[in-house]
Amino acid sequence: MVKLLIYGLEASPPTRSCLLTLKALELPFELVHVNLLNGEHLTPEFLEKNPQHTVPMLEDDEGCIWDSHAIMTYLVGKYGKDDALYPLDHHQRAIVDQRLHFDSGLMFTGALRPITRGILMLGETVIEQSRIEAVAEIYDLVELFLGDNDFVAGNELTLADFSFVSSISCLWIYLPIDAAKYPRISAWVQRMKELPYYEEANGIGATQLETILKSKNFTIAA
Repeated sequence: MVKLLIYGLEASPPTRSCLLTLKALELPFELVHVNLLNGEHLTPEFLEKNPQHTVPMLEDDEGCIWDSHAIMTYLVGKYGKDDALYPLDHHQRAIVDQRLHFDSGLMFTGALRPITRGILMLGETVIEQSRIEAVAEIYDLVELFLGDNDFVAGNELTLADFSFVSSISCLWIYLPIDAAKYPRISAWVQRMKELPYYEEANGIGATQLETILKSKNFTIAA
């Protein structure tokens, strides 16, 4: 198997969801750092590979794929020893897909990205209360998704957990998770942290992003 190249940076939640997948599948890979703040994703070389100029991007012998959710499902389909992380059962897969779309459409794109981009790219220092309320609504739904299950798409670890934990570990920078209000999320987060590759694949990058964001001294509007 050709050595996989994953373009991105540890502070990026979508990049980290791919790193979690690569580690879970025990695949050899190289992380090629792309500094978004310095515009490295806009170079002619990068644009030739990915005209959408987003990270993460995966490169292997079949070419380049971008969007974390597409990358994750591709990795399991091509290299996974089984379908545990992305079940073949139609119903179970539909649940995982729903969670991945929830992350893509609401959790990351709808809530996390606008706040983070505002601080890092646009120089915003005040987060509107409505954006924090949107984060709280996401927590409410994730708490319901978990129900009595150990993981967000059932009782088995799936790709949905990787997407969720990479996003939520950044959302709590803006709205810390209240264990009394969200006991299921709190227990699930601890469960994810027990994965042997969690800290390397997600924890370190989440801390990096938190440090960068807090250095901007943002506040939340009353």
